[in-house]
Amino acid sequence: MTAPTTVPAPPAPHGLLLGKGVLVTAAAGSGIGSATARRCLEEGARVVIADKHERRLNETAAELGVQGIVADVTDEASVQTMIRSAAEALGGIDVLVNNAGLGGTAEVHEMTDEQWSLVLDVTLTGTFRVTRAALAHMYPRGSGVIVNNASVLGWRAQAGQAHYAAAKAGVMAFTRCSAIEAATRGVRINAVAPSLAMHANLAKVTSDELLAELTSREAFGRAAEPWEIANVIVFLASDYSSYMTGEVISVSSQHA
Repeated sequence: MTAPTTVPAPPAPHGLLLGKGVLVTAAAGSGIGSATARRCLEEGARVVIADKHERRLNETAAELGVQGIVADVTDEASVQTMIRSAAEALGGIDVLVNNAGLGGTAEVHEMTDEQWSLVLDVTLTGTFRVTRAALAHMYPRGSGVIVNNASVLGWRAQAGQAHYAAAKAGVMAFTRCSAIEAATRGVRINAVAPSLAMHANLAKVTSDELLAELTSREAFGRAAEPWEIANVIVFLASDYSSYMTGEVISVSSQHA
């Protein structure tokens, strides 16, 4: 049987985030971050986006009609400024989406300390830095939701991805532990773990051969659209997931 490859239409908005203030990191360009910002807007949220890449950030912010904040998740002062500026712009941060991450391809025997450290600093430690700053804002308010972007590679093996997989597995563990701490203070923390979401930036840094191989593993015979990952992020950010915390949701059609 041939797998279906038709992309469904995005669902109609239902006001799932009506009145919520949402900050999305690494939201410039055409990937999961910008798709999440768009879906949050469609669901009634007030949105601020952040990214390290100023030109792309400004273009995306202008396209979405939202405020953009230049921020580097590897720099503590930049993170603190981002959280403070977003809180002021939104009148309080109700939802944080930790989308910042960095990949790369290198086999372990050839991987340098710099390659390893940079991927972990952006992907794992960056998630920690932003979460720490956001919790300091959310705890006094007694409420808040954080959604982290992990990856199925936190569970599954792929050659050349040891640093990225280790970082994403760390995001999963960090999600679970921080969620237990935050639960008593009214804050929920969950994560999504996408398999393959196709967008322009991924296509630039991934060979056609690898993309074809990864796509062949998907039950639907295609990669996810970024908005399909964003839909699950919106669900986790909304009151529809009010009893969920410390969970990692696989957004994947990969064969078992």
